[in-house]
Formats: sequence, structure tokens, C-alpha cells
Amino acid sequence: MRFATWEVDGRVTAGVVGTLPDGTVGLHELPARTTVLDLVRAGLPAALEAGARALEGPAIPVGSVRLLPPLDAPTVRDFVAFEEHVEGMVAPSGEAVPAEWYQAPTFYFTNPYALIGAHDDVAVPPGSKRFDFELEVAVVVGADGASLTPEQARDHVFGYTILNDWSARDLQAREMKVKLGPAKGKDSATTLGPWLVTADELEPYRDDEGFLALDMRVSVNDVEIGQDLLSNMGWPFEELISYASRGTEVRAGDVLGSGTCGNGGCLAELWGIRGDGAPPPLQPGDVVEMTVEGLGTIRNRVVGGLDLPPVAPARPRSRSRKRAQ
Repeated sequence: MRFATWEVDGRVTAGVVGTLPDGTVGLHELPARTTVLDLVRAGLPAALEAGARALEGPAIPVGSVRLLPPLDAPTVRDFVAFEEHVEGMVAPSGEAVPAEWYQAPTFYFTNPYALIGAHDDVAVPPGSKRFDFELEVAVVVGADGASLTPEQARDHVFGYTILNDWSARDLQAREMKVKLGPAKGKDSATTLGPWLVTADELEPYRDDEGFLALDMRVSVNDVEIGQDLLSNMGWPFEELISYASRGTEVRAGDVLGSGTCGNGGCLAELWGIRGDGAPPPLQPGDVVEMTVEGLGTIRNRVVGGLDLPPVAPARPRSRSRKRAQ
């Protein structure tokens, strides 16, 4: 089943994705004030039951609404689970993939307030000249848990959605030289959508090693830039959830991104491999489209961002340890 959240004339509604008599996508409304996060917290069986009831009601065309992120995620973690992506990112330095990458799945927390919908415009972050996309899939946790084993974590999966981790590469590079981040480099926008697909729908794509072999593609201005299989992850999503919960807890509704896929999943990877700036950074007017098998398509247009004053540099310090008299 597929769950969505949308807005019409200022009214936000959650519902189930279905098919209209003419074969196009329709949206069936859930009871008033019910959110997709409510359904996730209620658990998959209850969510499927509520969705089945909603499908019995009328539907509106998806083209008549503004799709929002499918759920209001309380937290968003983003992993770096594709070895090929890391290879491209370290290529300019001539280094190999760090040995530490193989030891455990690494992630950072990103901004849950910056989530945008499947067709929303995305603004270039203030001061950035090297704006980029990142093609990912995200898993949504379906039940609270702590220090879960991978086997336990599989029962904590509610579903999956497409994630585009928009990245200001110049801001990110500066921050990471301070041994922190990415922070502002990843703070401006994250597309989530178009809907949340329940885990049972994707089981037919699971391969013999337990990975979901979904085709992933990204294009800019209708020219394909990258293509990969989700099954090229170094760890399955169950391992990512298990690691995120290690010594702490995950909660229903938490979103965990796979990290950028390889083979052109972002521009920076291609810049590293090719040793030049082609394709160029994203500019206002560019349209980025991502399609993942079984999950749908998101399509966002890049627009100009705010023109803000430069950030003030740190002030010189005397290193005095006593107050002036």
C-alpha cells in the first residue's frame, strides 16, 4: 500500500494512493486529522486496515494537489552505504576508500524541518556555487526499539520512499575541513516522496542476499546522469536500523537514508572520477528527476535562493586568561 500527504488550498490531508477509472493516480482521503505518522505509529497491520477502508471512498486526481513529504519525520539520519559513491568522492585526493567505511555503516543527522515534497521547487542555498543532488532511498521505521539485532530490525520496517539529499558542495567542503559536518552543506532541503510504500510491496524485489534490487535513475533536464541498483548497498536496511539503534533507540516515523547510490548518483561523484566539473553544478531552471522502481518518481526544479550578506569571520583573540581591569 502507498500512503501520501498533500495540500489543497491550505488544507493538509493524508490518504492512500489508488487508481482512478481512467487509469491515472488518485488519492483517497483518510479520516480527518489522521496523519501518515499516526498510521506508522499504529503499526503496519492497523495502517493497512485503515488504508483499505480509505480505498472504499472517493478519490481525487493526484494532479490537482501539491504533494508534501509523505510523513512528518521526527528525525532524519542519512547513511553512506554505497562503496562506489565513496570511491568517487575520494578520487580527487587519490586515496582509497577509508578502511573505517568498511567497519560500520556511518551516518549523520540532517534537518527534519527542511523536508520538501516530490514536486516542490528547491532553492539554491545562500552563498553556494556548487549545488548538487543525491539519489537515495529511505526506510521509515515502523516501531520503537533499542539496540535491535538486524533480525529484529526487519520487523521494525514500515516502508520506503525516495530521498534526494540536496547538497551545497562548497559549503560542505569548508565545514568538513573543521572535522565537523556536513551541516549547512546539507541543511537547505531534502526531498521525500512521492509517497510511502509499505514494505510488503517491495518483497518481490528482494534478492538472495536479502537486498532490495530496485532500479534507481536520475536525470537533469531529461538527460540521464546516473543509474544504479539499490542492492549495491554495503549493508541492507535492517543493518542500518540496527546500527542506528545501537546503545540508543529509534522510534516509529524515523527516516534513515541509504546514502547516495553509485554510478552517477550525484554530480560530485562524477567530478571526482572524471577530474573535471562536468556535468556542471545545478543552476536555477534545472529540473532534477529521480525514479526508483516500485517507489515512483520525484521531480524538482531548482530556483534562485536568498541573497544574504556574507558570514562574518571569527574575531581575532588575545588568548588572555584574565579579565581586563
